[in-house]
Amino acid sequence: MSLQRFTILWVCLFCGLLIAPKLWAAGTSGTIESVAADRKKITVKPTGDKPKRVFSVPDGVKITLDGKPAKFSDLKDGQQISIFTNSSDAVTSVIVRNEKEKSDAPTTTPAPKVIPKSKKTEATAESSSDDNGGGKPGDSPQFRGPRRDGQAGGGNNIGNSWPRSGPKPEWSASGLGEGFSAVSVANGRVYTMGLTGTDEKVFALNERDGRPGWSVSTGGSAYRDGSGNGPRCTPTVDGDRIYALGALGDLVCLDARTGQRRWHKNVLKEFGGNAGHWGICESPLIDGDKVIVTPGGRGATLVALNKNNGNELWKSRVPNDPGPGYASAIAVEVGGVRQYVNFTARGLIGVRANDGEFLWQSNSSANGTANCSAAVFHDNHVFYGSGYGTGGSCLRLESNGNTTRAEEVYKTKDMKNHHGGMVVVDGFLYGCDEQILTCLDMLSGKVMWKERSPGKGSITFADGMLIVRDEQGPVTLVEANSQRYVEKGQFDQPNRSRRQAWAYPVVANGHLLLRDQDTLLCYDLRR
Repeated sequence: MSLQRFTILWVCLFCGLLIAPKLWAAGTSGTIESVAADRKKITVKPTGDKPKRVFSVPDGVKITLDGKPAKFSDLKDGQQISIFTNSSDAVTSVIVRNEKEKSDAPTTTPAPKVIPKSKKTEATAESSSDDNGGGKPGDSPQFRGPRRDGQAGGGNNIGNSWPRSGPKPEWSASGLGEGFSAVSVANGRVYTMGLTGTDEKVFALNERDGRPGWSVSTGGSAYRDGSGNGPRCTPTVDGDRIYALGALGDLVCLDARTGQRRWHKNVLKEFGGNAGHWGICESPLIDGDKVIVTPGGRGATLVALNKNNGNELWKSRVPNDPGPGYASAIAVEVGGVRQYVNFTARGLIGVRANDGEFLWQSNSSANGTANCSAAVFHDNHVFYGSGYGTGGSCLRLESNGNTTRAEEVYKTKDMKNHHGGMVVVDGFLYGCDEQILTCLDMLSGKVMWKERSPGKGSITFADGMLIVRDEQGPVTLVEANSQRYVEKGQFDQPNRSRRQAWAYPVVANGHLLLRDQDTLLCYDLRR
């Protein structure tokens, strides 16, 4: 290739990268400044300091006013409005609201800005056996759902396909700051974390419309890193309390309704741990009266604290004192022995729940850079995996008396799961093997299928469907079909930040919630 042709190619690629972000669909929220009924044009003053915009509304575009179908002639100056457009900047839907609702809780610090929603979220009356931390069926009160296994709770009733434009937008909120925290949903509230300026915060929003409830500082220092600033933890809801862990180790217990702080401590300072290269990414595990975290200090790889006051219950001494990875612990029970399993910087470990006694360890699928994905458990087997060319391992757990041993069943290079997590459905394991969505028979390791289409990302399961969020932004709906890959819809998330979309997708009460740095989007998935 000549130097001239190479230069032209490079310029085209560079320009393409600059232009690419503009290809995403988008949404604008604010106040109607004027309406030109004869030309079907709306002038909108967006929230914040952005300049006003004029939109043409074509015939046939769906308009809702206070959650009900409306006509263009119903639109008036001063109404709150959310306008969604496609990649060509053509208006696809209009959501309007006459009044702002008052928050039902005091705001401790400045609250996020919110785009009004389109219709009321209905509470489900279906029963469920999920332990929802005091929430209702369909809630998602902690990282990776009610059972911490990547599966949504009951009562979602989501559809099994999406239109080309994707699921219907319900509401969006902004002002949540920087960070890769996902959301938890319980008792009508949505909780997340973010860094605003130098302040690491926990936020509470109204689940019905995304309006602000409260925001409270963790008291922690601002975490900053070239790969992305801010916290990584998804808050854990337990009844009337919220537990959140900052990127530099500040653990807080807050009142779920008001945000008032019950207690606070820095677990890294207290137990001699470290935040690793990319900050603490763990979401606290609540089990009975204990809150479990992984500071990774000497003689304190895992610790159990009293959830009511933060006092130490036990410290777990693990051989060679492995530091924390970037994963979150799960609780499993095998042969009557309850235990906590977490992926540390050196490998997967299991410790006894009642006293923290070390039980077993496996290092075969750990790497020396970043162990990120939580382990999954099925039929007395646990599977864990990591990226950087490492792969995954399946272990069979067997208890005898008050101890448990772990035996490796197989190791595979077909599940190099970097950070997007895995789910087990009917004995089949789904997750991204780096860039390729893959289905394995979990107990044998047999590859059922592989598909490159969704790309590398995070995964959740609800009502027979997988939702895969590519780290570059696109979201794909896939059948949880162990025999073949069946795609049922895909859409490009609007208002994409320039950071990777690492926050896991969350399904709760028939809705999909996508956190992308400062913005939270909510979509209606119901049939």
